[in-house]
Amino acid sequence: MTDSINKRKAEHIQITLNEKVTGNEITTGLERVHFIHNALPEINFPDIAIESKFVGQTRPTPFMISSMTGGAAFAETINRNLAIAAEEKGWIFALGSMRALIESDEHRASFQVREYAPSVPIIANLGAVQLNYGFGVDKCRQIIEMSDANMLVLHLNSIQEVIQPNGDLNFKDLLVKIEELTRTLAVPVGVKEVGWGIDGHTARKLCDVGVSFIDVAGAGGTSWSQVEKYRSNDPVKRVAAETFSVWGNPTVDCIVSVREEIGNESIVASGGMYTGLDAAKSIALGADVVGFGRSILKEATQSVEDVIQVMETKELELRLAMFGVGAATLPELQASDRVRYTKI
Repeated sequence: MTDSINKRKAEHIQITLNEKVTGNEITTGLERVHFIHNALPEINFPDIAIESKFVGQTRPTPFMISSMTGGAAFAETINRNLAIAAEEKGWIFALGSMRALIESDEHRASFQVREYAPSVPIIANLGAVQLNYGFGVDKCRQIIEMSDANMLVLHLNSIQEVIQPNGDLNFKDLLVKIEELTRTLAVPVGVKEVGWGIDGHTARKLCDVGVSFIDVAGAGGTSWSQVEKYRSNDPVKRVAAETFSVWGNPTVDCIVSVREEIGNESIVASGGMYTGLDAAKSIALGADVVGFGRSILKEATQSVEDVIQVMETKELELRLAMFGVGAATLPELQASDRVRYTKI
């Protein structure tokens, strides 16, 4: 079991870096969001502030490194570079799935990055389905303690588990077990998808049982059925995976739907985020934080400096969008009447 989980983590990195893992035809919906340019913004560009609030905390930026990797040799380098850059720029850092931290002694350092990011929020990560496979409150506490994390996010990946070799398929009665975690753990618990999106109705059910934040992780970015297609030797599953490359709820529709349903709870927009303009659109629609994953993975394999450069680019792009509509703060951006969203 331990050999297979570490091997799987290594394969995920290589496939994500080198293969076409986005869905076919389906998009994030960001092309349906437009800003009306304000030629007279009446603000001083250096005064534009991008502070945001996330789970009750004020953060210097609204940016997050989305859950990507861990549990493989190369993941140690990637997560170290990301952690150092996150500390430099003040980005929240969400770790990859941490089942491997419990089940394998190998590459634990890939999840233990607190020394490189002493002040930023670190989010531990576990597949929600593992709550039906022996991962209860105690093991969740263990991964939080071993990673010195400030929060826990449970990821929902039902389609991936079916295509993945030896996937875990029992998603029955998870909501009550999620509630047990939110009532018992001393840290906030969030829930995220992995690329097919969370709708408002589902988000409402999750928040009603104590979930502190929703990461919509909508369709239009990485498709994990596509990733698993490259790993599978099963011709039936490979064909089915390709069929489901058009599956999911576009990211922007998730943001709007979730914001309508959950009120003031924190929303993370992820799934196909590439630029600071994407972030500006997502925040204007109601997101509090924007997560970037595969769009910074290549830089993370190279150096801290490359990661910081891409972070600074996204921050500048966000500020430019705010300048372009005349919004000096993120609340002003969210309240702007210069955003147009076409619902399908």
